[in-house]
Amino acid sequence: MAEKNDLTRTILGALFIVALMGISLWILLPFLAAIIWAVTIVAATWPLMITIQSWLWGRRGLAVTVMTLILLAVLVVPLSAAIGVIATHTDTIIGWAKSLAHYEITAAPDWLRRLPFVGFPAAEAWDKIAASGLRGILDKAWPYTGAVVKWFLSQMGDLGALFVQFLLTVVIAALLYTNGERAAQAVLGFGKRLAGPYGEQSVRLAGQAIRGVALGVVVTALAQSLLGGLGLVVCGVPFAPVLTAVMLVLAIAQIGPIPVLLASVVWLYWGGATGWGTVLLIWTVVVGTMDNFLRPFLIKKGADLPLLLIFAGVIGGLMAFGIIGIFIGPVVLAVAYTLTAAWVEGATAESGTPNGEIGKIDVTPGAKSRSIGENSPGEHPSAPGAVK
Repeated sequence: MAEKNDLTRTILGALFIVALMGISLWILLPFLAAIIWAVTIVAATWPLMITIQSWLWGRRGLAVTVMTLILLAVLVVPLSAAIGVIATHTDTIIGWAKSLAHYEITAAPDWLRRLPFVGFPAAEAWDKIAASGLRGILDKAWPYTGAVVKWFLSQMGDLGALFVQFLLTVVIAALLYTNGERAAQAVLGFGKRLAGPYGEQSVRLAGQAIRGVALGVVVTALAQSLLGGLGLVVCGVPFAPVLTAVMLVLAIAQIGPIPVLLASVVWLYWGGATGWGTVLLIWTVVVGTMDNFLRPFLIKKGADLPLLLIFAGVIGGLMAFGIIGIFIGPVVLAVAYTLTAAWVEGATAESGTPNGEIGKIDVTPGAKSRSIGENSPGEHPSAPGAVK
């Protein structure tokens, strides 16, 4: 009878814990996206915050203020600027759209017909559009205008919600910057309590994966969008700042800046600027392919993980969870990889430390591997990524 009572108490206790966790997540659901983004940003930029703190005479408050202003400049200001540019140039955009109806399209150029394989079909399609004119195309597209307007208005509402989420992310990130060491020790303690040394190393490897992906994906996206925007400005494409922001979003989403750049190339050719169109086409090839070598190099530099694992996590996480999945996917796969590798290698329970290289993983990008219990010179023992 005592065993039955103990079993009942255990089951009820487990159910109570599960219910408590479910209700807690339900309460935090409106803030969950902002919390995930804030944790990701803080884990990726913690070394930068520590560096800024050392420049500001070791004052944590000043460093947190600087990092908060940087986040506001990176997250909130570009979104506000994009909305402002669209609102300011609304009349210009409408006038440009109306002028398209009177735009005369010339016949397909001879160089297009001479292109192998695709030249003749493309020239035929071009001639058909030139024969009907843009007014005919706009008349066919007019029935869908109402749906497009409704979609645009819904997206404007989403932009307002996104603006609020960005502000929440900045506030939560500021709190995490202030108490980063305490939060890191709590997560490390939870991981160690859950799975011993392997759980602790899984937490460290998760931080390493976040930094590696942030370094590889975000820096590559910034480089591609900035270089692409520079090409648009040089070639005289209008609305270059807005198109640069669109390229940044597409690059972070792993689509790349090529759609925007190719559309700009077509616009230049269509307007008769063949020279600038050719220049931008060459620049598109350079900018669009640079991520093939820049992103793997940066990810491998920031995370001591198999590149295929990180790439699969980025793409799979993006498809499963959206933009935030770019970071969630690699973290989940990194933790699963660590625990699976530790289980395969087998640990000696008496020593209490993992065998092989898993116990030598450090979360600091570019740092040399070291075993559990070793701190690098000058490293704060309670900082995120440090080992006590």
